Amino acid sequence: MALARRGMQPQVERDSTRINTQIRISPIRVVGPEGDQLGVISTEDALSRARDAGLDLVEVAPNERPPVCRIMDYGKYKYDKNKKKNSHTSHQTKTKEIRLRPKTGQNDIDTKIRQAEKFLGHKDKVQVSVLFRGRENAHIDEGEKVMELVLEQLAEVGKVESAPQRNGRRIICMLAPR
Repeated sequence: MALARRGMQPQVERDSTRINTQIRISPIRVVGPEGDQLGVISTEDALSRARDAGLDLVEVAPNERPPVCRIMDYGKYKYDKNKKKNSHTSHQTKTKEIRLRPKTGQNDIDTKIRQAEKFLGHKDKVQVSVLFRGRENAHIDEGEKVMELVLEQLAEVGKVESAPQRNGRRIICMLAPR
């Protein structure tokens, strides 16, 4: 590690929560394991109650006067706190594209529809494109039929965000998850 060679220590986030014998202030306000108020009592008395219950005495509000401590399982408290810290990450919506041609076979269309259903199930947007090449430009109605078929089958899992529109050599439609 490059930091260790230069004499610098890597930053490690420390948990500043005091438990059991680390709590030096007395008296403290104590909350029981079920959330019931036990009142303001001495730290030694609170520690003995926590030991009798087979739990830890955890300081939950150190800035209050007197500090508030709770009798609880510290390992579970730490796990829940870490889980809550990491749970706020949300899904970033991406745009996925499904490309078809006017002459695409029915089985291939079904495969693309299943793929689009999977994308919509993951809360991603789907852009359905029907591409035209060469002489296919003379048969736009075939491409429109393919687009209507796809939109009809994806109606349950997605809603049309922008209607099918012709854009040069392609017909494009945008679907959003329901």
